[in-house]
Amino acid sequence: MAFDPSIGVPGKPWGDAERDKWRALQTPQRSYADDVLSRMDGLDERFERVTYGRIEYAGESYDLHAFRSRDWDPALPTALVTGGVHGYETSGVMGALAFLEQSAAAYAGKVNLLVAPCVSPWAYERINRWNYDAIDPNRNFRADGPAREATALIELVRATSRDYLLHIDLHETTDSDETEFRPALSARDGKPFEPGTIPDGFYLVADSEDPQLDFQQAVISAVEQVTHIAPADEKGEIIGSPIIGPGIIEYPLTQLALCASITNAQFKTTTEVYPDSPRVTPEDCNRAQVAAVCAALDFALANSVRFIQPG
Repeated sequence: MAFDPSIGVPGKPWGDAERDKWRALQTPQRSYADDVLSRMDGLDERFERVTYGRIEYAGESYDLHAFRSRDWDPALPTALVTGGVHGYETSGVMGALAFLEQSAAAYAGKVNLLVAPCVSPWAYERINRWNYDAIDPNRNFRADGPAREATALIELVRATSRDYLLHIDLHETTDSDETEFRPALSARDGKPFEPGTIPDGFYLVADSEDPQLDFQQAVISAVEQVTHIAPADEKGEIIGSPIIGPGIIEYPLTQLALCASITNAQFKTTTEVYPDSPRVTPEDCNRAQVAAVCAALDFALANSVRFIQPG
């Protein structure tokens, strides 16, 4: 466990001293270079690699990499796939890489792809939700925000295209959300911790401003061929939000400054895989992410009202 509940004073937000104590607990547990960069090296012949920034924390540096279609065609729509916004959510990273390795070639000539597999490499190595500054990037996707992981991605996205068809952001909901990261959030902000329930299964988070329910349902239908879908609890909710369809909830993406808000895409969704279920393996989780990306692309390409596909 990388959070010590004795850090800070209950009811009082953290200051510099508390953040320093938290940082001292965040030691690398896996290697971004070995796990992620090594697989990226195998993609360079098929895709154009874009190094879109460098994160430097306490003498350590991490280059941020994305891949885009090598034969970029301005006449085609653009789709964005992001993973590893929360570094501990492993299948988001591995699923994005697996999509590039296994499935992306099928979309050549149909859509321009921009894929950022590991948005938060420092947190990936430490299996953490936050960055070095104890900031959650996925509540700070705004141009003037405090998380460089988020602002660097925003800059890349805006420099790459002005118009997006799709953005799918790959995430996980884990048991450690309840045992570690939500208690840490409450301690950091000086607020009481209110226990919640972790759903067993895959679910999606739509944009409450434009949920595109048919699109979300198409993704759920594809993923349930790979892994089980999270049921609603006795209140008809998943993680405290009412369901709007089987395995589907909604958030105000822009209001919360979530990653899936950073484009003008007609179709937006956030996946949530549950890797701690006794019914799945890590490979099942990765395959679920790939299935979600492919289903999202297929539906978006078939149902766009903004882009006309070539005949």
